[in-house]
Amino acid sequence: MKLLAIDCAANLCAACVYDAAAKQELGRSVLDLGKGHAEHLMAVIAEALKAAATDYAGLGAIAVSVGPGSFTGLRVGVSTARGLALALKIPAIGVTTLEALAAEATAIFPGRAVLAALDAGREEIHAAFYDEMSALTYGPAVATLAEALTMATGSSSVLAGTAAALIAASAGRGFDVGPQTATADIVTYARLAAAKGEGERPKPLYLRGADAKPQAGFILSRQQN
Repeated sequence: MKLLAIDCAANLCAACVYDAAAKQELGRSVLDLGKGHAEHLMAVIAEALKAAATDYAGLGAIAVSVGPGSFTGLRVGVSTARGLALALKIPAIGVTTLEALAAEATAIFPGRAVLAALDAGREEIHAAFYDEMSALTYGPAVATLAEALTMATGSSSVLAGTAAALIAASAGRGFDVGPQTATADIVTYARLAAAKGEGERPKPLYLRGADAKPQAGFILSRQQN
């Protein structure tokens, strides 16, 4: 089965085609955008399909990063994945950014517990903890730095994600550290989705409300007819 993976959770707009049976990436396209995922995603997907010498009809599933991450990017990626899956009559499979980062850390430090942690600002951390068997035992959830520090030091875990350096500095000690990025490599999402198989339809993982809120002075009252 060929699987298309999509990631718009952070600064990257990425897609790859993965052969689940051969466990091999067939082609990819990745743009480092920051913003503007909606304008570029379909072209990125088309480039990945071209690189893999296949087309939409050759796909058996769609994988997508569901967050935590950028509100707009997640909405773009998940809605595109669900739309393609519906049109092609194939499953869409969601993978969190935290489990993808943890999987990459585990590949570097096998048999170790992993704390995947993303700096969410406001002195908050988006965290998930995976034990030595890669089983999820905490999160994904919003944690304080103190809570993340307790999890990390109590288990001598490997750190991954953008909050790894912050946690290590607060602990005042060294940690083994995996990727310190906001998202994983696109093929990691493909591999994890292929191992999961079909489940519930993916939806964006929002761990807190949107930063953008209406300004009270600009809210117009509804006119009465």
